[in-house]
Amino acid sequence: MVGLVAIQDVRTWLSWIAVVPCALWAAVRLSGFEPDWPWVPVVAFTPYATVATVVAGLLACALRQRAPGTVALVAVLALVPAVLPRALTDGNPDAKGPGLRVLAANLLVGQADTEELMRLVDRLRPDVLALQEFTPAAMERLDEAGVRKVLPHAVTHPRLGVGGSAVYARYPLEAGKLIMKGAFGQATAWLKHPGGARIEVVSVHPCAPKRYGRQPCWQAGLEALPRGGDALRVLAGDFNATLDHLPMRDLLAAGYRDAADVMGKGFVATWPQNGSLVQSPGVTIDHVLADSRMAVRAFEVLSLRRTDHRPVFAELRLP
Repeated sequence: MVGLVAIQDVRTWLSWIAVVPCALWAAVRLSGFEPDWPWVPVVAFTPYATVATVVAGLLACALRQRAPGTVALVAVLALVPAVLPRALTDGNPDAKGPGLRVLAANLLVGQADTEELMRLVDRLRPDVLALQEFTPAAMERLDEAGVRKVLPHAVTHPRLGVGGSAVYARYPLEAGKLIMKGAFGQATAWLKHPGGARIEVVSVHPCAPKRYGRQPCWQAGLEALPRGGDALRVLAGDFNATLDHLPMRDLLAAGYRDAADVMGKGFVATWPQNGSLVQSPGVTIDHVLADSRMAVRAFEVLSLRRTDHRPVFAELRLP
């Protein structure tokens, strides 16, 4: 009898040990509250946590533990609706205007392969190219490679280190106000589309919340991005955030749609790219956010040598 009680106790403890972290994750993720580090970088792994929650629930069921199994079920029912839609295609608004092709790439302190980036430009024929970690040396190499022959208009803010950004375009650009938070600059530009539309484009790159104390800079960088609803806007680049981060969810609620999510490719990881020195499960932190009045016709996650991020490309249609 004592042995049976001991076995039962072990099963109960094992079940709770597996279930409690998952339940706490679900509670914080859905609470509307976002603690500082380490939660901010950790919450990016919510899709993995959702799978772990399902496994924890199955373990509790296998061990015949009703209470932990019930808690796990509640956590699963909370998390799955938050993440599963990223794998499902969404509908589009009835946008019948001209197309807009957007390519965004983080250059890893300007080290990305310029020739390969130009091959992407030649193949994809973007109307807009948004670059992050854009250095003076990277700008010089792009100029030598002929980027201005293909994308003759540009708003560039090259900086040493990680804080530079740029917007290149096929059509005329008017420089907007540079968004500066910490050492990170986010270039803004107004594009005059030949179809008549005027579109604000932002090359997005807020601070990376890699350690304690970086959350205010990261959050401020995302909160400084323009909200949707009046002018047409496209935000593209390295957001250092997934759709599980509260500032990203607020941004989407303010008039944008994530192109990857619309096309059912929201689980395709963009960082770290294969071959990176950074060893981490893949997360989706590079995005193209389109005004909710725009239709998303295509989305693709690409490869680019000598950078830790994978470029992203979206084909949009204006209203």
